[in-house]
Amino acid sequence: MEKIRYYVAAMRLRTLPLSLAGVSLGLMLAAADYRVSWPVALFTVITTVCLQILSNVSNELGDFLNGTDTPDRQGPVYSLSEGCLQKGDFKAMIAVYVIICIASGLAMIWFSFGTFFAIEPLLLMVLGAAAIIAAMRYTLGRNPYGYRGMGDLYVFIFFGLVAVLGSYFIATHTMFWRMLLPAASIGAFSVAVLNVNNIRDMSTDAGKRVTVPLKIGGRWARVYQTLLVVAGWISMLAYSFLRMQDPWHYLFVLTMPLYAIHLSGVWKRTGKALDPMLPLLVMSTFIFALLGGLGYLVYLF
Repeated sequence: MEKIRYYVAAMRLRTLPLSLAGVSLGLMLAAADYRVSWPVALFTVITTVCLQILSNVSNELGDFLNGTDTPDRQGPVYSLSEGCLQKGDFKAMIAVYVIICIASGLAMIWFSFGTFFAIEPLLLMVLGAAAIIAAMRYTLGRNPYGYRGMGDLYVFIFFGLVAVLGSYFIATHTMFWRMLLPAASIGAFSVAVLNVNNIRDMSTDAGKRVTVPLKIGGRWARVYQTLLVVAGWISMLAYSFLRMQDPWHYLFVLTMPLYAIHLSGVWKRTGKALDPMLPLLVMSTFIFALLGGLGYLVYLF
């Protein structure tokens, strides 16, 4: 039972709301425009959760193997570096979640299209394979891209564009250019989560990896953080403005005070004192996504 607790800790379940923000918004906007199949929605969520856990487990193993998970690091304690779990345990977890991701992803495609042998399902399978590889290669393997300052791009693409656009397309089989706006919104907020994490870890990351804050410095990293949050808001406001005008479409505006509190904390705090700003931004983004989608579903009730 004690070991199970460490397995659960390695999954870092606190990160799931951020990964679910994009698919939740995509599926809810799809439901507002079309009828969404419950099996498709269910397997989309399962696939997303498993990809996030795969990424978390792979990142911990990668940090350990590369020597970046040291006692002076900020953030939560890792099971591997503390000796609670072994490398073999993590490799087994990675194998299990790769299998679950593949099975769930294939089920999602089957329930959506009823076949694997068409252009759309084949493209989605390629995208799914890319997502699995990207989740593992953030810190694992030779020359992982997470250590080369490319994490922001990865997060924007997979947490924003792929999550929102992919879930909308898998549910509706259609796509509109304006969907890029909510996708960019969630992508910007997700990059902001990574950025504030990297601002917090600047002192311990120096010499071990390359991050945007280390490249541009703490002050400009905070300017970057502010721009990311503002860009996220502008994108979603623009999407709501372009849709049929309805006050309910702006329901997400209720979360604005949470983002203001977050930015205030980012500018006033440093180091470990920034820890509370991470879950605040994660939950703010999750609530933002839920309210953003709910505002378009109100008319169904």
